Amino acid sequence: MNKDVLAVVPARYGSTRLSCKPLVNICGKPLLFWVLKGLSACNVDEIVVATDHKEIADYAIEEGYEAVMTPSDLPSGSNRTACVARERDADIVLNVQVDDPMVGPDMIDPLIAVLGKWEEIDVALLVKRIEKEEEIPNPNIVKVVFDQRWRALYFSRSPIPYERNKGATYYKHIGPYCYRKSFLLEFDSWPQTPLERVESLEMLRILERGYDILCLETERDTIEIDTPDDVSAFERYLREHGDDLPWLRK
Repeated sequence: MNKDVLAVVPARYGSTRLSCKPLVNICGKPLLFWVLKGLSACNVDEIVVATDHKEIADYAIEEGYEAVMTPSDLPSGSNRTACVARERDADIVLNVQVDDPMVGPDMIDPLIAVLGKWEEIDVALLVKRIEKEEEIPNPNIVKVVFDQRWRALYFSRSPIPYERNKGATYYKHIGPYCYRKSFLLEFDSWPQTPLERVESLEMLRILERGYDILCLETERDTIEIDTPDDVSAFERYLREHGDDLPWLRK
């Protein structure tokens, strides 16, 4: 059954590591440009930038996208996404991270398909097997463990599982969150939970309240922009491999 799909890019001004991250310059274009470029190639019906800053909103509008002003004190990107979704008719809502300039249809469209096909799934996200050992202890890389049905058990900035015995396989969460709208609005009504506050990970609010999160494995990695070094890494990727992702071609 076809579903109306809304994609929201939460793009707040504040960032502890990159000032006004959505507008940081990458190869002559703001970070937000690259996110919207990839998202425009996906199977979505509507794209909205949710921000708390006029300059970010003005840029989105200049590029032909809708922008909605949202409060600056919202606790998570999913709360910012819910602010927009509440006024829309969409059945499926994507929270697309503004720090992920490599997002594209190979990642987003499978999430949409899962929620469109299986009514029992309320939220789904992507996981990627970690191949670089240095990512395992990195607190900027969110690790995830899941059960044999690919339902998330826990997310952490710490290495999970703890490798008491050799042979652990590590996965990280990357990219967008895909919600059924009714569930997203319910999520928005919940206060932050203790583990969510401690780890600063909004998905823990769902797990702490006893709900499932479906994990879909993706083979393609991304470069998430959190530091100046990440900006340099993505610029290097564009120079050397930009044509590998058709939606990033100039």
